[in-house]
Amino acid sequence: MRGIARDAYTWALDHRVHHKYSETNADPHNAKRGFFFSHVGWLFLTPHPDVVAKRKTIDMSDLESDSIVMWQKRLYPVLFALFVIILPVFMPVYLWNETIWNSFWVNFNTRFCITLNIAFFVNSVAHMWGQKPYDKYISSVENLAVSVAALGEGWHNYHHVFPWDYKTGELGNSYNPSTHFIDFFARIGWAYERKSATGEMVARRAKKSGDGSYVYENEDDPNVWGYGDADIPGDDMQELQDMKD
Repeated sequence: MRGIARDAYTWALDHRVHHKYSETNADPHNAKRGFFFSHVGWLFLTPHPDVVAKRKTIDMSDLESDSIVMWQKRLYPVLFALFVIILPVFMPVYLWNETIWNSFWVNFNTRFCITLNIAFFVNSVAHMWGQKPYDKYISSVENLAVSVAALGEGWHNYHHVFPWDYKTGELGNSYNPSTHFIDFFARIGWAYERKSATGEMVARRAKKSGDGSYVYENEDDPNVWGYGDADIPGDDMQELQDMKD
């Protein structure tokens, strides 16, 4: 079962396929196939032939040249056993005389079940229930509950519209601990080349394809325009002209 080994390389491969072929048969956890499939079923069922084919077309050369990523991929079973099972289970037994039975069921089974399902909610719940302020034509949504549980990963409508934005959400200073984690390491030089969408770019996209739930910080922003305005940006003016033609 492919879902057993979710090392960084394997996860990144399927995530790239998911974004490139989202909501098609080539999407590994296509939300159009229902909640159960997108939540956990895709890990147990035989993948669609299109998924298998498209996985082979994704360029992974950047990660393949990263020695740390490939080291983690190679040693993933050992690292998983050590950091997910052995240390969480045996530390309470050693430090405060917890029974190994209780520690196994609480610190491995229960903890692992909860954290896995929170991660799976991003593929299921965050593609079904919530607002679509940036693009109402796709399934991904903004879901506060998932964002709280998944430490900022539930602002999914934004993430699919601007997948290259490292914040995975417009408001990096709102509830998004993952952004703060990256920013901390950027300050000490361990994270770099962060990319982010500008406020003007986000507002224009929300105005163009959002569901109307987007709250503009400045209603007079020249990039948020109405029909007949004299200061319509050049690209948008050309788009209007093409529509007329």
